[in-house]
Amino acid sequence: MKSVRLDRDLEAQLKRAARMEGVSESNFIRAAIAHRAESTLRNDLEARLSGIIGSVHAGGGQAARAHDRYRELLTERHRTAKKSRR
Repeated sequence: MKSVRLDRDLEAQLKRAARMEGVSESNFIRAAIAHRAESTLRNDLEARLSGIIGSVHAGGGQAARAHDRYRELLTERHRTAKKSRR
């Protein structure tokens, strides 16, 4: 269970809004929190992919060493560029 302190203005808005929607203040707060949490978590890639992450084991073939090869290529290009500037 959580407790939240509201300033007078926000509490007055809550009362008016809940009354307008015909729900209790608690239900209004819960719905607002659910809406905000959904909106925030919708952008969480890890949460969206949680059912997929870890479900496939690729065995670590060439892709696992791609960063090493990329570094080698960059180093080689850098050396070649240095030599051509001389």
